[in-house]
Amino acid sequence: MSDDLIFYTNPQSRGRIARWMLEEVGAEYRTEVVGYGAEMKSPPYSDINPMGKVPAISHSGVVVTETAAICAYLADAFPDAGLAPTQQERGAYYRWLFFAAGPLEAAVINHHLGFEVPAEREGMIGYGTYGTVMDVLESELAKTDYAAGSRFTAADVYLGSHIGWGFQFETIEKRTSLVEYWARLEGRPARKRAEEMDNALLGSDA
Repeated sequence: MSDDLIFYTNPQSRGRIARWMLEEVGAEYRTEVVGYGAEMKSPPYSDINPMGKVPAISHSGVVVTETAAICAYLADAFPDAGLAPTQQERGAYYRWLFFAAGPLEAAVINHHLGFEVPAEREGMIGYGTYGTVMDVLESELAKTDYAAGSRFTAADVYLGSHIGWGFQFETIEKRTSLVEYWARLEGRPARKRAEEMDNALLGSDA
C-alpha cells in the first residue's frame, strides 16, 4: 500500500466508481474507509472534504473530491494507463463525463424521488425532463461503442457506473443501446476487482 495515494471511501457510496478507476490505472494506493455520520462530518476527514462526503483522494498532497473529477484526475496523473482522451476524443470525453455528472444524475435521482418538472418550468432545469435525458442517452450511445469513440476511457468508468447502477436499482430504463453499452463494460477485470474489494469491505468492520 502507498501513502502517496490515499483513497477515502465507503463501500456503500459512489466511492465504488473511484475504486474502479483506481484499479483501471493500476496505481498503488491505500484505502481509508470513512463511516457515515459523525466520522464523515468531523475532523480529520472534514479537513479532506468539508462537504463531509466520499469519495476523495489525496495524491502527493493534492486533494481531489467529486467522483467525476477523481476519474479525470487519475486519467491524467497516470497516463500510461491510456484512459485520458486524445485531442480528437476530448470533446466527446468531456461531454459525456459532465453529462453524467450533471443532467443524467440529477434527472435520474429526481425521477426516482417522484419529482417531475412542471412543463412550464422545464427551461429552468438543466436537464429539461427525465425522458429527454433518456432519449438523448439512448440515441447517442447507439452511434458509438464507448463514450469518447472507439476505445474505453475514464469517461466510460463514470458514465458506465451510472448506467450499471441504474439497471441494478431500476432507476434507468433498459433501452437497447444502454444495455449493449453496459455489456461492453461490466466484465472488465478492473471493475470486477473493484467490486470484489468493496463487497469484502461490506462484510468487515473496516
